[in-house]
Amino acid sequence: MDNSTTATDLWDRSSSVFGTQSHPSVWLIAATALVALAAVTPHGVWRITRNAITIAHEGGHALVALLSGRTLDGIRLHSDTSGLTVSRGRPTGIGMVLTAAAGYTAPSLLGLAGAWLLAAGHVTVLLWGAAALLAAMLVMIRNAYGALTVVVAGAAFVLVSWLGGPGVQAAFAYGVVWFLLLGGVRPPFELQGKRRRGGAADSDADQLARLTNVPAVVWLGLFHVVTLCSLTGGGRWLLGL
Repeated sequence: MDNSTTATDLWDRSSSVFGTQSHPSVWLIAATALVALAAVTPHGVWRITRNAITIAHEGGHALVALLSGRTLDGIRLHSDTSGLTVSRGRPTGIGMVLTAAAGYTAPSLLGLAGAWLLAAGHVTVLLWGAAALLAAMLVMIRNAYGALTVVVAGAAFVLVSWLGGPGVQAAFAYGVVWFLLLGGVRPPFELQGKRRRGGAADSDADQLARLTNVPAVVWLGLFHVVTLCSLTGGGRWLLGL
Protein backbone atom coordinates (compact mmCIF):
# COMPACT_ATOMS: atom_id res chain seq x y z
CA MET A 1 0.00 0.00 0.00
CA ASP A 2 1.53 3.34 -1.02
CA ASN A 3 1.48 6.54 0.97
CA SER A 4 -1.28 8.10 -1.13
CA THR A 5 -3.60 5.18 -0.44
CA THR A 6 -2.89 5.39 3.26
CA ALA A 7 -3.50 9.13 3.29
CA THR A 8 -6.77 8.67 1.42
CA ASP A 9 -7.93 6.03 3.90
CA LEU A 10 -7.07 8.28 6.82
CA TRP A 11 -8.89 11.19 5.20
CA ASP A 12 -11.98 9.06 4.58
CA ARG A 13 -12.00 7.93 8.18
CA SER A 14 -11.46 11.39 9.62
CA SER A 15 -14.09 13.00 7.39
CA SER A 16 -16.65 10.38 8.43
CA VAL A 17 -16.29 11.39 12.08
CA PHE A 18 -18.67 14.32 11.66
CA GLY A 19 -21.15 12.46 9.49
CA THR A 20 -24.34 10.93 10.79
CA GLN A 21 -25.09 7.25 11.23
CA SER A 22 -28.42 5.51 10.99
CA HIS A 23 -30.21 4.72 14.24
CA PRO A 24 -29.91 1.12 15.46
CA SER A 25 -32.92 -1.08 16.04
CA VAL A 26 -34.99 -0.63 19.17
CA TRP A 27 -33.94 -4.14 20.19
CA LEU A 28 -30.26 -3.17 20.24
CA ILE A 29 -31.06 -0.02 22.22
CA ALA A 30 -33.06 -2.05 24.75
CA ALA A 31 -30.34 -4.71 24.94
CA THR A 32 -27.63 -2.14 25.67
CA ALA A 33 -29.85 -0.63 28.37
CA LEU A 34 -30.17 -4.04 30.03
CA VAL A 35 -26.41 -4.62 29.83
CA ALA A 36 -25.79 -1.21 31.41
CA LEU A 37 -28.31 -1.97 34.14
CA ALA A 38 -26.51 -5.25 34.84
CA ALA A 39 -23.25 -3.29 35.12
CA VAL A 40 -24.75 -0.92 37.70
CA THR A 41 -27.09 -3.00 39.88
CA PRO A 42 -25.18 -6.01 41.34
CA HIS A 43 -22.87 -4.86 44.13
CA GLY A 44 -19.97 -7.07 43.09
CA VAL A 45 -20.03 -5.83 39.50
CA TRP A 46 -20.59 -2.23 40.60
CA ARG A 47 -17.37 -2.30 42.65
CA ILE A 48 -15.51 -2.67 39.34
CA THR A 49 -17.63 -0.63 36.94
CA ARG A 50 -17.90 2.26 39.40
CA ASN A 51 -14.34 3.16 38.38
CA ALA A 52 -15.75 4.54 35.13
CA ILE A 53 -18.20 6.74 37.05
CA THR A 54 -15.31 7.98 39.19
CA ILE A 55 -13.44 9.00 36.03
CA ALA A 56 -16.45 11.06 34.95
CA HIS A 57 -16.92 12.44 38.49
CA GLU A 58 -13.35 13.68 38.84
CA GLY A 59 -13.28 14.80 35.23
CA GLY A 60 -16.31 16.96 35.96
CA HIS A 61 -14.54 18.60 38.88
CA ALA A 62 -11.46 19.20 36.73
CA LEU A 63 -13.28 20.59 33.69
CA VAL A 64 -15.42 23.02 35.68
CA ALA A 65 -12.39 24.12 37.70
CA LEU A 66 -10.61 25.08 34.49
CA LEU A 67 -13.68 26.74 32.98
CA SER A 68 -14.16 28.81 36.12
CA GLY A 69 -10.60 30.09 36.01
CA ARG A 70 -9.03 27.90 38.66
CA THR A 71 -5.62 26.25 38.28
CA LEU A 72 -5.78 22.47 38.10
CA ASP A 73 -2.97 20.75 40.03
CA GLY A 74 -3.89 17.13 39.39
CA ILE A 75 -6.30 14.22 39.59
CA ARG A 76 -5.93 10.96 41.49
CA LEU A 77 -8.09 7.86 40.99
CA HIS A 78 -7.93 5.05 43.55
CA SER A 79 -8.67 1.33 43.41
CA ASP A 80 -11.47 1.69 45.98
CA THR A 81 -13.28 3.85 43.34
CA SER A 82 -12.64 7.06 45.26
CA GLY A 83 -10.87 10.00 43.68
CA LEU A 84 -9.44 13.43 44.34
CA THR A 85 -9.15 16.51 42.16
CA VAL A 86 -6.97 19.34 43.43
CA SER A 87 -7.25 22.87 42.06
CA ARG A 88 -5.96 26.25 43.20
CA GLY A 89 -7.77 29.57 43.30
CA ARG A 90 -10.12 31.48 45.53
CA PRO A 91 -11.28 29.22 48.38
CA THR A 92 -14.78 30.69 48.11
CA GLY A 93 -16.95 32.15 45.37
CA ILE A 94 -18.96 30.88 42.46
CA GLY A 95 -16.02 29.13 40.81
CA MET A 96 -15.38 26.99 43.87
CA VAL A 97 -19.10 26.27 44.28
CA LEU A 98 -19.47 25.16 40.66
CA THR A 99 -16.34 23.02 40.90
CA ALA A 100 -17.59 21.25 44.02
CA ALA A 101 -21.06 20.72 42.55
CA ALA A 102 -19.76 19.26 39.29
CA GLY A 103 -18.64 15.86 40.54
CA TYR A 104 -21.86 14.03 41.35
CA THR A 105 -23.70 15.61 38.43
CA ALA A 106 -20.99 15.08 35.77
CA PRO A 107 -21.65 11.41 34.83
CA SER A 108 -25.37 12.03 34.30
CA LEU A 109 -24.85 15.27 32.40
CA LEU A 110 -22.24 13.59 30.19
CA GLY A 111 -24.75 10.80 29.60
CA LEU A 112 -27.40 13.37 28.71
CA ALA A 113 -25.05 15.04 26.22
CA GLY A 114 -24.20 11.63 24.79
CA ALA A 115 -27.89 10.77 24.42
CA TRP A 116 -28.42 14.01 22.51
CA LEU A 117 -25.55 13.15 20.15
CA LEU A 118 -26.86 9.63 19.57
CA ALA A 119 -30.38 10.92 18.95
CA ALA A 120 -28.85 13.13 16.24
CA GLY A 121 -27.00 10.15 14.74
CA HIS A 122 -23.49 11.27 15.76
CA VAL A 123 -22.14 7.97 17.00
CA THR A 124 -18.57 8.55 15.78
CA VAL A 125 -18.44 12.08 17.17
CA LEU A 126 -19.37 10.70 20.57
CA LEU A 127 -16.69 7.99 20.46
CA TRP A 128 -13.86 10.27 19.34
CA GLY A 129 -15.00 13.07 21.62
CA ALA A 130 -14.88 10.74 24.62
CA ALA A 131 -11.41 9.54 23.60
CA ALA A 132 -10.22 13.16 23.34
CA LEU A 133 -11.58 14.04 26.78
CA LEU A 134 -9.88 11.01 28.31
CA ALA A 135 -6.58 11.93 26.62
CA ALA A 136 -6.81 15.44 28.03
CA MET A 137 -7.61 14.04 31.48
CA LEU A 138 -4.63 11.67 31.32
CA VAL A 139 -2.25 14.64 31.29
CA MET A 140 -3.47 15.66 34.76
CA ILE A 141 -3.49 12.19 36.38
CA ARG A 142 -0.99 11.98 39.23
CA ASN A 143 -0.98 8.29 40.22
CA ALA A 144 -0.32 4.99 38.44
CA TYR A 145 -3.71 3.39 39.06
CA GLY A 146 -5.48 6.48 37.75
CA ALA A 147 -3.31 6.55 34.64
CA LEU A 148 -3.99 2.86 34.00
CA THR A 149 -7.77 3.19 34.26
CA VAL A 150 -7.88 6.25 31.99
CA VAL A 151 -5.60 4.61 29.40
CA VAL A 152 -7.74 1.45 29.36
CA ALA A 153 -10.93 3.47 28.98
CA GLY A 154 -9.46 5.65 26.24
CA ALA A 155 -8.05 2.65 24.38
CA ALA A 156 -11.50 1.02 24.35
CA PHE A 157 -13.01 4.08 22.66
CA VAL A 158 -10.19 4.35 20.12
CA LEU A 159 -10.24 0.65 19.21
CA VAL A 160 -14.01 0.56 18.76
CA SER A 161 -13.91 3.78 16.72
CA TRP A 162 -11.08 2.58 14.50
CA LEU A 163 -11.75 -1.13 14.12
CA GLY A 164 -15.45 -1.63 14.85
CA GLY A 165 -18.13 -1.64 12.19
CA PRO A 166 -21.20 0.59 12.42
CA GLY A 167 -23.15 -1.98 14.44
CA VAL A 168 -20.36 -2.48 16.97
CA GLN A 169 -19.81 1.26 17.30
CA ALA A 170 -23.51 1.89 17.86
CA ALA A 171 -23.82 -0.88 20.46
CA PHE A 172 -20.76 0.35 22.33
CA ALA A 173 -21.86 4.01 22.23
CA TYR A 174 -25.39 3.26 23.40
CA GLY A 175 -24.08 0.99 26.14
CA VAL A 176 -21.71 3.68 27.42
CA VAL A 177 -24.40 6.36 27.45
CA TRP A 178 -26.92 4.12 29.19
CA PHE A 179 -24.23 3.26 31.73
CA LEU A 180 -23.51 6.93 32.45
CA LEU A 181 -27.20 7.71 32.82
CA LEU A 182 -27.94 4.74 35.06
CA GLY A 183 -24.63 4.75 36.89
CA GLY A 184 -24.89 8.45 37.64
CA VAL A 185 -28.03 7.84 39.71
CA ARG A 186 -26.46 5.45 42.22
CA PRO A 187 -23.63 7.53 43.84
CA PRO A 188 -25.96 10.19 45.35
CA PHE A 189 -27.97 7.40 46.99
CA GLU A 190 -24.73 5.87 48.28
CA LEU A 191 -23.69 9.25 49.67
CA GLN A 192 -27.09 9.64 51.31
CA GLY A 193 -26.66 6.27 53.00
CA LYS A 194 -23.16 7.13 54.24
CA ARG A 195 -24.33 10.45 55.66
CA ARG A 196 -27.25 8.72 57.40
CA ARG A 197 -24.74 6.44 59.12
CA GLY A 198 -22.62 9.43 60.16
CA GLY A 199 -19.94 9.04 57.48
CA ALA A 200 -18.72 11.12 54.53
CA ALA A 201 -18.38 14.26 56.65
CA ASP A 202 -16.20 15.90 54.00
CA SER A 203 -18.30 14.93 50.97
CA ASP A 204 -19.00 17.30 48.09
CA ALA A 205 -22.40 18.09 49.60
CA ASP A 206 -20.82 19.00 52.95
CA GLN A 207 -18.18 21.15 51.26
CA LEU A 208 -20.94 22.95 49.37
CA ALA A 209 -22.81 23.48 52.63
CA ARG A 210 -19.76 25.16 54.14
CA LEU A 211 -19.24 27.29 51.03
CA THR A 212 -22.84 28.47 50.70
CA ASN A 213 -24.48 28.03 54.12
CA VAL A 214 -27.10 25.94 52.34
CA PRO A 215 -27.66 22.60 54.15
CA ALA A 216 -25.89 19.58 52.70
CA VAL A 217 -29.22 17.77 52.37
CA VAL A 218 -30.35 20.43 49.89
CA TRP A 219 -27.27 19.88 47.75
CA LEU A 220 -27.80 16.14 47.97
CA GLY A 221 -31.37 16.71 46.79
CA LEU A 222 -30.00 18.70 43.85
CA PHE A 223 -27.73 15.78 42.92
CA HIS A 224 -30.77 13.49 42.94
CA VAL A 225 -32.81 15.87 40.78
CA VAL A 226 -30.05 16.29 38.17
CA THR A 227 -29.25 12.58 37.91
CA LEU A 228 -32.87 11.39 37.78
CA CYS A 229 -33.94 14.09 35.31
CA SER A 230 -30.93 13.29 33.12
CA LEU A 231 -31.87 9.61 33.14
CA THR A 232 -35.45 10.45 32.19
CA GLY A 233 -34.57 12.91 29.46
CA GLY A 234 -31.63 10.95 28.12
CA GLY A 235 -33.59 7.71 28.12
CA ARG A 236 -36.34 9.35 26.09
CA TRP A 237 -33.79 10.57 23.55
CA LEU A 238 -32.17 7.15 23.29
CA LEU A 239 -35.52 5.44 22.81
CA GLY A 240 -36.61 7.99 20.22
CA LEU A 241 -39.45 9.36 22.32
